Amino acid sequence: MKNLYITIFTPTYNRRQLIERLYQSLLSQTQKNFEWLVVDDGSTDDTENFFEPLLSEQKPFPIRYIKQKNGGKHRAINNGVKKASGELFFIVDSDDYLTENAIEKINQWMTTLDGSHKWAGIAGLRGQTKNRVLGQYNSSSKYIDAKNSERRKYNLLGDKAEVYFTDVLKKYPFPEISGENFISEEIVWNAIARDGYCLRWFNEIIYICDYLDGGLTKDNSKDQNNPQGRLLWAKGQLETFPNSWRDRFLAIGIYRHSVRNAESLRQTANKLDVSLFLVIFASMLLSLYSHIFSN
Repeated sequence: MKNLYITIFTPTYNRRQLIERLYQSLLSQTQKNFEWLVVDDGSTDDTENFFEPLLSEQKPFPIRYIKQKNGGKHRAINNGVKKASGELFFIVDSDDYLTENAIEKINQWMTTLDGSHKWAGIAGLRGQTKNRVLGQYNSSSKYIDAKNSERRKYNLLGDKAEVYFTDVLKKYPFPEISGENFISEEIVWNAIARDGYCLRWFNEIIYICDYLDGGLTKDNSKDQNNPQGRLLWAKGQLETFPNSWRDRFLAIGIYRHSVRNAESLRQTANKLDVSLFLVIFASMLLSLYSHIFSN
């Protein structure tokens, strides 16, 4: 099977001092059937100056750099999907980097896909190092086939290194809400899952990042500044997990927390189409037991 062409997509904002590491990891790839597409979300540092010489020099893979007005990562992704030349789309943030065999592994993994599922793509693991995994993984087999919405069931929680078919992503653009610059990526990943698409989740690290997984309240300021985006997320969670009390309480509680100073409890209930009692109960649970919900 011929290797599919991959778009390594990097949305960036003021990460000039870190993006060099990612670039060096791309130069070190053992296989180079990819392009590097960078969408700069209105950086005010010298990111643009970093790319100017790269664009004029001969490189072992194509590099494209697009600068847009600051609008948030989701708008950058929408722009990138439209401009991508690759059949596969791999989002790699500008402060992270890849193992030298990441593209080689992706090529190998893609050859395993068969007609057993409707495929959205494949995924590998993220790590703090090449040997230290971030998040959960299922060690019972080499890979697990599952929808994004089934990750808890198969012990696949935490950020992963997903590689999607570009044509699939084109069907599911991120909502762009006027005046808001943040929206959860889970909105799109779970919409894809609701339509029956699976990923094949592999148990090998191909993506290195430095952060530690955070808890429920790590994006409070983003939630409060982007209430319509958080509302879309909460509605998507309620639709995706109709039988999971945990996920439903979590969605209601997080949305309520983000708008607690802007709307009444009853307004929250009406917007989510749930009972007032459920909003109150979910908010209390989130407040009292957030350490349980965050795991």
